[in-house]
Amino acid sequence: MQVTMYIKNLLPGFWIPVILYTVGLLSPQLYGAGEKTLVIGGGASWNMVENRRGITEIASIRPYPVLILSSALRSDTDPSLDMDLSFDAGAPELFTDRMGHYQVKTGEGLSSADRRFARIGMGAALFSGNRLQKAPTEAPLVISPRQGALLAPGQVLRDFTIQFWLFPVNLENGEQLLSWIASKQQGQGASSLQRIQCTAAKNRLHWTFLDFFYLNAPADRISITLEGSKPLIPKTWSHHLIRFDADTGLLEYLVDGYLEALTYVTAGGKEGGQVYYPRIGQEGRLSLGERFMGMLDELKLYSRFITDPVLHKYPIQGGRMETRPIDLGETNTTVLMVEVAGGRTANFGGLVQNEYTESGEFRFSDDSALQFFIRTAESPYDWTPSAPGEASPGAGWKLLIPGTPLSGIRGRFVQLAAVFYPSGDGETSPYLDTIRIHYQPNEPPPPPSRLTAIAGDGVVDLSWRPSNDADLAGYLVYYGTSQGDYFGEGSRLGPSPINVGNRTAVRIEGLKNGTLYYFAVAAYDHLETAHIGGFSREIAARPLRILE
Repeated sequence: MQVTMYIKNLLPGFWIPVILYTVGLLSPQLYGAGEKTLVIGGGASWNMVENRRGITEIASIRPYPVLILSSALRSDTDPSLDMDLSFDAGAPELFTDRMGHYQVKTGEGLSSADRRFARIGMGAALFSGNRLQKAPTEAPLVISPRQGALLAPGQVLRDFTIQFWLFPVNLENGEQLLSWIASKQQGQGASSLQRIQCTAAKNRLHWTFLDFFYLNAPADRISITLEGSKPLIPKTWSHHLIRFDADTGLLEYLVDGYLEALTYVTAGGKEGGQVYYPRIGQEGRLSLGERFMGMLDELKLYSRFITDPVLHKYPIQGGRMETRPIDLGETNTTVLMVEVAGGRTANFGGLVQNEYTESGEFRFSDDSALQFFIRTAESPYDWTPSAPGEASPGAGWKLLIPGTPLSGIRGRFVQLAAVFYPSGDGETSPYLDTIRIHYQPNEPPPPPSRLTAIAGDGVVDLSWRPSNDADLAGYLVYYGTSQGDYFGEGSRLGPSPINVGNRTAVRIEGLKNGTLYYFAVAAYDHLETAHIGGFSREIAARPLRILE
């Protein structure tokens, strides 16, 4: 039989709203349920993780999604970024310029490689060696500038930088990676083709700028060629960057951050001469992947001279995740231990190397690492929010070593944080597979046993054996005139329930003779908002007048 009671102001300093009890299920063996476990991640999802800085979720490392450092190099705060093609969309028809300055058109010979093969982020453009290049529109990928773009018709540029990652299969002679073609007016109705071409020869890239740099007069133009000095290794990612400084006329080509070739686009071909500036022609189109077999990733165009290209896969500063405050259900709950499963992962051109471990300090031989923190509170508003971008948590956080028993970590709400550090070269990331929080709820004291009642003249004497709980503070005596309904009134000690303190016997006076009363006793603990346990067994007694 279910009994619902609304109890107000039973004990000083706390309210007890609605308590549900089932009279037939009050056997002592149901109390002290013991340790409980809460699982985050793994098959339970990462929904409890609400703050992620530099962290992403992927599904290709373990059977269930894991948290890992994000390799997507975002440049949202760089005002000079004009074109950004990440190729992370998963299908060629979804490839777009994130900045919105360029229209992207895809054709035959182009597909999408997933994150296992991509250099950065979740995907890369995969070219199959299409040789049908009768016109730029027949290239696997064609990019057209919109109004306001850096390569829009008539623009006179100053500094610029083009950079991308390249993964050639063979890099045969004549493979064409990048081609810019526009029409340039030369005066008196004459015109010429303006070109930028990046082609392969002898396992090197050759850059040609034809009618791209001009002085003031249309006829004052110059053609430039730059050639890489070291051969590229097939089936290996390499970073390519070409940049121009309008103040000096310096044009440089770098591979993996190392200078391969340079020239001065000046009247004398030397530093200090009059600088030729890029002037964009009409109806320009940028074609990618003509007669090229391999992958291209993270194509970006900037309106500045990039001096510090980012070459590592993962952010050197690392990343951080933080769970929301997790409600463990009871105040003063003890967190016993936090177990963690995870590891590290590296991806070298599709060759994935994973390492898996459980608990411990999560420090790996290449200096990649995971560091964990924990904090608890009785309210989700008791702690100070973490500062934006904070690497190592403060504000009450305690360092946590997974798999190690914890001491003194108590509270109804728990919050976890993990800081992810990549390897020293930025090529390896730790990952987080599963978190298990083992905790002991602060259960209310079990009810007393062997409740007895002796009726007298307007009184009932109750006694019981004490509740076996170290946190016991006292007892509440419930009474009423119907089985399971303890809404009794009239006792000199007050209405039901009666707080009798830490006693194991009490006389209930002021009862009506001839009325059958039902009694039960519950124990409570020392918490400010006390936990009240379940009922003892119910007992009945009828006060009667004593005849002399």
